[in-house]
Amino acid sequence: MATCGEVLVRLLEAYGVDTVFGIPGVHTIELYRGLPQTGMRHITPRHEQGAGFMADGYARASGKPGVCLIISGPGMTNIATAMGQALADSIPMLVISSVNHSYQLGLGEGRLHEMPDQGATVSGVSVFSHTLLRPDELPQLLARAFSVFGSERPGPVHIEIPLDVINARADHLDTNPFALSSPPGPAPEMVARAASALRTATRPLLAIGGGCLNASEELVALAEALGAPVVNTVNAKGVIPYSHPLAVGGSGSCEEIREEFRRADVVLAVGTEFSETDYDFFFDGPLEIGGTLIRVDIDPRQLSRNVRAHIAITSDAGLALRAIRGALASSHLPAGDGRSRAAGLRSSLRDRRNVRYQAFFDTVRDALPEVLIAGDSTQPTYYAWLHYETEKPRRYFHSASGFGTLGYAIPAAIGARLARPDLPVIGLIGDGASQFTIAELASAAGLGLNVIFLIWNNSGYAEIRRFMEQSDVARIGVDIFTPDFPALGRAFGCAAATANNLAQLKIELLSAARRQGPTLIEVAQDEFADGYPMP
Repeated sequence: MATCGEVLVRLLEAYGVDTVFGIPGVHTIELYRGLPQTGMRHITPRHEQGAGFMADGYARASGKPGVCLIISGPGMTNIATAMGQALADSIPMLVISSVNHSYQLGLGEGRLHEMPDQGATVSGVSVFSHTLLRPDELPQLLARAFSVFGSERPGPVHIEIPLDVINARADHLDTNPFALSSPPGPAPEMVARAASALRTATRPLLAIGGGCLNASEELVALAEALGAPVVNTVNAKGVIPYSHPLAVGGSGSCEEIREEFRRADVVLAVGTEFSETDYDFFFDGPLEIGGTLIRVDIDPRQLSRNVRAHIAITSDAGLALRAIRGALASSHLPAGDGRSRAAGLRSSLRDRRNVRYQAFFDTVRDALPEVLIAGDSTQPTYYAWLHYETEKPRRYFHSASGFGTLGYAIPAAIGARLARPDLPVIGLIGDGASQFTIAELASAAGLGLNVIFLIWNNSGYAEIRRFMEQSDVARIGVDIFTPDFPALGRAFGCAAATANNLAQLKIELLSAARRQGPTLIEVAQDEFADGYPMP
């Protein structure tokens, strides 16, 4: 007899899942029975929030869904924060949990891990949450989840399975994956309207977000055809290589770029929310777009949020970009001055860069040219938000935008390294945020995983401390105890070091990259930067 739990893992493997994250519990044992008969690897974090952030980092680095097996009750409340971050940033994540027996749900009898309504609790941080009441529904339900990941705006999906259903017989189920739909393409009439607007544009501008991560080739081709500068959000870093003469970099929150939005006669925005954290980080007010705005997004609801579009196209980014480029192929487009505009914007942004933060990142990139960085909410990531760019997509991401959680970078870097063992991976995190998930150092050590954890130490919550001082509020709760991070790292099984200058940092990064296991490197802010990295 094969139980529902056993059939579940077979189906996951059939959909291409090779890694699952989770902490086994008494309510999820049956989910583990069939794992040894698959080729999937199981990664055990030290906390369910860590499992969620690992799955998030894995998904961002690989482009594949991160999958978690989570116990009922506290396991789900623990992972909810990670699900919130993934939902805000459109990261594909499948969270499969147990729940009490189907005939016990909602009775409030004090059962182990019982919640009044577990699915309702996490429905607000998921695309959908579903309770599986019969094994026969399992194949269709997983197909629905993987359809979300591949053909609409992705995010976390939660499936909870009552204990009696997990253990129910299910060997009659077909474990072949469903045929999944492809992402939607653009309506021809909308492509024609967009092409008509772009055909006569003399000052076009492209704005791209995380929805373009898989459309780098199409984006660059259209930008070159239009001669249009390209502005990217954090989640779209590297979609157009920063070395490309049409790449602007920076952030839509910088005044130079906001002015360019005002002056452009046509703006083509693809896969971007126009969110506050990407376009109004400094609270200067709503973004103003002076010309015609064409928006492309896979989620039709997003097309009516934040800014008003003149032309709204529901479509996968790559399909829309390719269609618009095709519609313009026979057109004689104005030569334009896109390259000089991009160069001028880059020069203006470069002139206002913080020299010491720039030197820090230059040292990191000089030591590890192919580095992938998973960042947290910490001072250097605020600098990177505005001024650190990459040559390839999926090489930099952080939790400072969107949901803005703390404790992300350590587990996310572990997930990223599991997804991309061919790349050096850094988890960049502050001393305060690191203490949210510091125990995940043990996960990296237990796996013998080569990950570099850079701890940026400014003795507390420096950003909030600054806001308190500016608001004339007493500094309460921000000057926290700072542990001995190198000693803590060694206790968790990591190699550990302190870098007091750029030369030492480069040496330690090179040494860490050659090790078999993880390395913690502490850097003191006072030695590397001056204050807060304002633009």
